[in-house]
Amino acid sequence: MAQFKHLNELNNFLSMDGENAKGPVPRWQRKLNLSGASTSFNTSALANTSARQTLSVSLSSNANNTLQLSTTANSLKTPRKNGTKGTASSAKKSSQTPSNKGAGSNGNAQSQLGGGDRFIPSRTATDFDLGHYIVKQGTGSNEEGETGGNTENEEGAVGGGGVTNVPVSPKQGERMKSLSEAMRGCDISKQRLLAFRMKVPAPPEGHVNPLKAIYSVKTPMSAKSGSRYIPNAPERILDAPEIMNDYYLNLMDWSTDNVIAVALGASVYLWNAATGTIEMLFENEGNDHTCSLSWIHEGHILAVGTSSGTVELWDCENMKRLRVMNGHSARVGVLAWNSYVLCSGSRDGTIVNHDVRTRQHNIGVLQGHTQEVCGLKWSPDGKYLASGGNDNLVHVWSAANGAPHATGEPLHVFNQHQAAIRALAWCPWQPNVLTSGGGTADRTIKFWNVANGHLMNSVDTKSQVCGLLFSKTYKELISAHGYVNNQLSIWKYPSMMKQVDLMGHTGRVLQIAMSPDGSTVMSAGADETLRLWNCFAPDPLLAKKEKSAIREKPSLLKQSLR
Repeated sequence: MAQFKHLNELNNFLSMDGENAKGPVPRWQRKLNLSGASTSFNTSALANTSARQTLSVSLSSNANNTLQLSTTANSLKTPRKNGTKGTASSAKKSSQTPSNKGAGSNGNAQSQLGGGDRFIPSRTATDFDLGHYIVKQGTGSNEEGETGGNTENEEGAVGGGGVTNVPVSPKQGERMKSLSEAMRGCDISKQRLLAFRMKVPAPPEGHVNPLKAIYSVKTPMSAKSGSRYIPNAPERILDAPEIMNDYYLNLMDWSTDNVIAVALGASVYLWNAATGTIEMLFENEGNDHTCSLSWIHEGHILAVGTSSGTVELWDCENMKRLRVMNGHSARVGVLAWNSYVLCSGSRDGTIVNHDVRTRQHNIGVLQGHTQEVCGLKWSPDGKYLASGGNDNLVHVWSAANGAPHATGEPLHVFNQHQAAIRALAWCPWQPNVLTSGGGTADRTIKFWNVANGHLMNSVDTKSQVCGLLFSKTYKELISAHGYVNNQLSIWKYPSMMKQVDLMGHTGRVLQIAMSPDGSTVMSAGADETLRLWNCFAPDPLLAKKEKSAIREKPSLLKQSLR
């Protein structure tokens, strides 16, 4: 008996088609065990297993010792990429397997769909209250549809006077829909029960992120416009106590000698940007105060407009007053030089041309504005004078027969602005292009062609425009603004694409002035600070390329030597 037992064990060991009970568990059996565990975990999948026909594997010891496959409804199919090929090959191998074309079509549909076989919803993005309401609303409507007819029949059989379901009118349906949307803040019909991804909500309008300079993509610590570097932090901050917060006054100017004049309270101070020294030029007496300041283009003469309607000339090198010129009945809020002619704009609506060389200084009065004149600018070629007023008008005056003063009627009157125009600037490389900026009710920057009087472009800045300056180094424009952000904006000209916003002032920017070399802009704010922005510094890489492009011409002596 022992030898027969030994022969049976040897035959079982050498047989390849029998069941190996001592070896590792086959892969197909592990798959079946895993599928059985998953079905016990996911109970929702059991409800749909009747629609799916999956494969169950069983071993039978028939004459050929073959593997038998059968379709059952209680086991799950092993996921495959090519489901149709697997079912077709199994049908060819065994004639006992029933051919099911529907299963093959389902396999094709599953193979065409990309991604996994399930989605994991996000709890943080899902509104469970709204989902519960939608589910209850759906089940309630289904129950009413199923039981409504029976209820009516029963009530009719009893007495015929029972209460029936009254259909909702379209008007009431719209009202209920609007109320539900107002309560939930969204359209319920477009909401899902489960959310699979969550989008970051947008910030409220007008919100300023304090970490924007660090983490924002649009304005990093060093914003680059094209190929140049623009620092968006001020190079230096100076205190300006008691500076008057008046939109119509011009209380700061930068001379060609690199000296800044600023009116603080009743006094006028001079700050040398090269040495850093500060001197007080003069102090007004009584209730008088300074309303406007303007340096002569070449020299150390400073023009001062006062609240009493006079214009004074001061020699800032010797610190003494040269003369006092009359001509206005109200305060002088703006001044503009053109060679030896000084133009002054007043609250009385007039513009007076002063020839500072002669005793009879008043050489012409321009009358066109009906309210205070708050903006004056001569064109770079000296042919046109632009004036802006509180009457929302821009006037363009032409020079009289080559003289450095304007006479007669205005050449153009532009009335497209909806607020006072204080900010005026002429394009340095296009002398016939004038730029004007409107106040709080307008908030636009407009470009005019004074040669034909046409409006070239208009840009909405979303805030009050207090000042405009063209860059001397780049084809760019800087604008000073008030409410809401109190920022300085740099624009690409002529596309007017915004390059960067220079933030820092907590009050509106009253005025801006540019350094003689055109690299630095100083802004005076209602927060009683003066800020220096090095926003137009020449690009060192570009300067290096230009320097390397200019080569010295080799001498004839070096050419002859070999």
